[in-house]
Amino acid sequence: MIQIAVVSGKGGTGKTTLSAALNLLFENNVIADCDVDAPNLHLIFRPIIQQKYEYFGGKKAVIDYTKCTSCGVCEKFCRFNAIKHEEGKVTIDPYACEGCGVCVLKCPYSAVNLVSNKAGEYYVSMAGNRPMVHAKLQPGEETSGGLVAEVRKAALKFKESGRDIVVIDGAPGIGCPATSSITGATYVVIVTEPTASGFHDLQRIVETVRLYRRRFGVVINKSTINPERKEEIASYCKNENITILGEIPFDPIVNTATVNGVSILEYPESPAVYSIVEIFKNLKKELEI
Repeated sequence: MIQIAVVSGKGGTGKTTLSAALNLLFENNVIADCDVDAPNLHLIFRPIIQQKYEYFGGKKAVIDYTKCTSCGVCEKFCRFNAIKHEEGKVTIDPYACEGCGVCVLKCPYSAVNLVSNKAGEYYVSMAGNRPMVHAKLQPGEETSGGLVAEVRKAALKFKESGRDIVVIDGAPGIGCPATSSITGATYVVIVTEPTASGFHDLQRIVETVRLYRRRFGVVINKSTINPERKEEIASYCKNENITILGEIPFDPIVNTATVNGVSILEYPESPAVYSIVEIFKNLKKELEI
């Protein structure tokens, strides 16, 4: 099953705009929103949820008050300041607790336990005639990479029903959800923009993708806003033997589509659409499909 991961070194480059369009241009594909910290593909596709699954990340400490004597030992050894002793009662802040378990080991009365913590949910839905797998990480929770892995695992199951492509909207940056989106991908599409931060973060994500030994190509979005910076990115790609899949000019209609909650493909007169279709063709050539 072909897995295409659309990622970016920073937020705001137009990654989701491109991934949404690619999902509509491909046929017989599965949509996977792996930006679990801030998912937004559902705003465009309006999926109908078929199944919902709970995701349990790490563990959190909880107090058994039938055994607790409020001795304060657990508070003394907690290095994350998650345990407080107030008004004669010990409490644990679940957002500060890292689940290290030192409180469990040190409590002389076995009054502290580690329990599985619900960190989010993921959903298997239908977006029109396409399956869609998406998720939501609870605010302040960690283990986002694990939730991305669950989303991808659920998406790959559709191979059994004849689907042959997964288009992944990955997380921006180079953190856990981004690397989890890249791992095992057939091809990675990196979306950048001609700005100082865009170029800097492009180099970081290129280095990251190369560490995972994935095939990849670059798309320069909003390419007309800074011709000099665009040429700098193009020169960098040439020197690094990086394929440029295409350029998308700055187009105000993209903002209109976003505000209306639809794909840019709904505006065929948009200059951006022509460029995206060309990128789609170039991507298919890279994949030899």
